Amino acid sequence: MTISSALNAGVAGLNANANRLAAISDNIANSSTYGYRRAGIDFEAMVLTQGAGSGTYTAGGVRSQATRLIDQRGSLISTSNALDLAVAGRGMLPVMQGTDLAATGGRNLLMTTTGAFRADSNGVLTTSSGLVLMGWPANADGTIPTLPRDSAAGLQPIVINSNQQAGDPTTEITLGVNLPASATAPGASGSDLPLSVEYFGNLGTSETLDFTFTPTVGAAANSNSWTMEIRDSAQGGAVIGEYQLTFDDSRTNGGTLTNVTAVSGGAYNPATGALSLNVEGGPMSIEIGKLGDTSGLTQLSDSFSPTSISKNGSPVGNLTAVEVDEAGMLRATYDTGFTRTLYQIPLVDVPNLNGLHSLANQSYEISPDSGNFYLWNAGDGPTGAVAGYAREESTTDVAAELTSLIQTQRAYSSNAKIIQTVDEMLQETTNIKR
Repeated sequence: MTISSALNAGVAGLNANANRLAAISDNIANSSTYGYRRAGIDFEAMVLTQGAGSGTYTAGGVRSQATRLIDQRGSLISTSNALDLAVAGRGMLPVMQGTDLAATGGRNLLMTTTGAFRADSNGVLTTSSGLVLMGWPANADGTIPTLPRDSAAGLQPIVINSNQQAGDPTTEITLGVNLPASATAPGASGSDLPLSVEYFGNLGTSETLDFTFTPTVGAAANSNSWTMEIRDSAQGGAVIGEYQLTFDDSRTNGGTLTNVTAVSGGAYNPATGALSLNVEGGPMSIEIGKLGDTSGLTQLSDSFSPTSISKNGSPVGNLTAVEVDEAGMLRATYDTGFTRTLYQIPLVDVPNLNGLHSLANQSYEISPDSGNFYLWNAGDGPTGAVAGYAREESTTDVAAELTSLIQTQRAYSSNAKIIQTVDEMLQETTNIKR
């Protein structure tokens, strides 16, 4: 009967608008919740097909469908904490519940768009709600190993110990020294010229490479030749390299290296201008300059002077700061100026963001509607950048929600009026019998 269908349609309208009111209430309540994604209610008409020419109409009513608009992005706001993280663009941060980390079975990967991470008592970066930040651990040299992108198998909880120490061993030294041309002239004394250069060992110890430059005194003219001997203090002063150096005396390239001959030790590479030596801790590159290069070893005038000596590495230092760059690289800085990459934080993406299953604490998990996840380097593919010192605001627009609240109230009242009218009509039908 059409009058009964009208009553059912009114009841369906009340239910649908009650659902919409619940979503609006949730949105307004979370208007200040970081990373909150507003809920939306879509109404769909229910049509009951009638036979052709029947002359009657049956009301189908309405049904509501709740959706979480996860693909909407909130504005980023600045904070004072380096480990307040957000995603500028598409993608989410990989996280797990702290209680899942100890599980013996497969761990459930979750994702979130923003979080205020702090180190707990064990140094694990965790939010106040228990979400643990996950990442790929870096190798000792700061590179990231090749790990699966469609699985959480390579992800590990990010651990930062505030009292950790680290050293950076020296692997490269650039030697810029001027040798006196007068020392190779006839009648010169032929005295050795010493030079010590500090370097840092694998355990952060301070060691020295002792260079000795011995000129070859010419018989009738400048020989322009020197013997360079290199000793390593970490090996008890043993000689680790000896080289014959010859310098140019032409007008165009006067004072630059013209030939380097290895007597012992590693070979000289004329393409890079470097010697390959083996110190106590392993291989080391000593750059003395390319042939004809004025920035390495030179022989000019009558003064012996180190013009520029530089090296990498540092002694043992204490951790002072941890920051995350746009590529998701988490780097630690030590009080000696040394910076080391500890982890890479990938970004998680799925084909259908709105198909993710919403959980508490602004976290999400994979569902059949979302599709499988993939771990991207931040900034690659469809993903955006990782922003440190930032949080993402709620996507709730309070003004729009209040407008929807008024519309929902009016719609609810109208559906209630339908029920009241049907009730009056049924009462009239009952009165006919009387």
